[in-house]
Amino acid sequence: MAHNPVNHPLRPIYRVVGFIAGAYLVVFGIVGLIQTSGDEFTGKSEHLVLGQGGNLLLSIISLAVGAIVLIITAVGRNLDTVGDQYLGYGLLVLGTYGLAFSRTDANVFGQNIATVIVTYLVGLALITVSLYSKVAPAAQAGAPRQVREGRTA
Repeated sequence: MAHNPVNHPLRPIYRVVGFIAGAYLVVFGIVGLIQTSGDEFTGKSEHLVLGQGGNLLLSIISLAVGAIVLIITAVGRNLDTVGDQYLGYGLLVLGTYGLAFSRTDANVFGQNIATVIVTYLVGLALITVSLYSKVAPAAQAGAPRQVREGRTA
């Protein structure tokens, strides 16, 4: 990932976006556990969780992924760069599965189209955060692009 910016000036904002994405997943997971506690573990649920379809399995997955995102965001040290990237890709896979099987019996996560859209958005947000949150010592980071091109920063 040598082409990704290091020590980006907006890194704190991207970390906040990652924290918000993780917090949303945790809230979705907790509310989903509460609202779908009497339903089946997999399959379509009649309850909506924050306006989205979901079941106990999806709630547990969201809670776990959100907790991991919050922990790695708090730790930082480029652990968030790698973690957000892989978890973002995982959410895109989960959203694609939900899109492909949302109206079939294979919809084990109980997703509807609103859930797929939110899953895609959170996944893309985490991938974007991973692209701009890498840090390195100033000696290893090199000069900013504007300085390398002979312009003022």
